[in-house]
Amino acid sequence: MDDKELLIQKSDHICTLVLNRPEKRNALTPRMLSDLKQTLDEFAQGDTVRTVIIRGVEDKAFCAGFDLGKLGASDPDQEVTDPNIFEHTMQAVLNYPYPTIAMMNGYAFGGGCDLAISCDIRIAVDNVRLGMVPSKLGVVYAASGLQRFVRAVGLANAKELFFTGRTYDAARLKEMGLVHYLIDPAELESFTYEMANEMAGNAPLALKGIKRTLNLIAESEKLPEAAIK
Repeated sequence: MDDKELLIQKSDHICTLVLNRPEKRNALTPRMLSDLKQTLDEFAQGDTVRTVIIRGVEDKAFCAGFDLGKLGASDPDQEVTDPNIFEHTMQAVLNYPYPTIAMMNGYAFGGGCDLAISCDIRIAVDNVRLGMVPSKLGVVYAASGLQRFVRAVGLANAKELFFTGRTYDAARLKEMGLVHYLIDPAELESFTYEMANEMAGNAPLALKGIKRTLNLIAESEKLPEAAIK
């Protein structure tokens, strides 16, 4: 098994970014987030990678959330100078100039769920389970993150997700709009890459222009900066 926390797999105009911590159910670390942001920032400078797929390694979890044990870790491999690396990485996913797909090969919680909704399209196995549990942990989730959920699933569904802290099954997630497609695990890769190839095969200037316009529309609905400090 490769010991890198983020694996990069490129083929033609598609790149798959693989969260690679199977022993921790692909939980996020500052280093993984930094590598993810840096990779997206580099790709955004050109037009070669026209669709990005984000997935977890193996088939149990997309991402278990942020690994709290890595906050302030003394491990030099985990030292990241940006104290807001999670938020900056979510913005790098949201603002990537071409389409992004979350290929949800397993469950997702907390920051992993936030990462998924930062992607343009969410394709999940039909036994997926997702949840946001900050209310159970006594944590007020960041306003910027709450905004992403409201934009993705609407205010009423975002309230239910965060007020209850429940873990939801696939049918309810599809009903909420948190996932777009539910796919048999054996067909997840073929379905996802078929869509990715379809997107990447479209006119690049049109893709970039449409995504930029849609993002500007979403930005117009954001809270004022003073409200989220």
